[in-house]
Amino acid sequence: MAETEPLAPPEQRRITRLIRLKEVQHRVGLGRSTIYRWMAEGKFPKPVQLGGYAVAWAEEDINSWILERT
Repeated sequence: MAETEPLAPPEQRRITRLIRLKEVQHRVGLGRSTIYRWMAEGKFPKPVQLGGYAVAWAEEDINSWILERT
């Protein structure tokens, strides 16, 4: 059997809030086309697949991206 690491205690687990495109657009002040073009160019964080065509971004990734640009 493969050994696995035990889960971190609940207070040490990182909980990431996922935000959808409308909120991302509002926070970063960019349109949908620009966000997707910059993602393709590696200039913007990639989203997480939620299933089907639904995607969302980790709030932490968006906040970090905003801080890097200021």
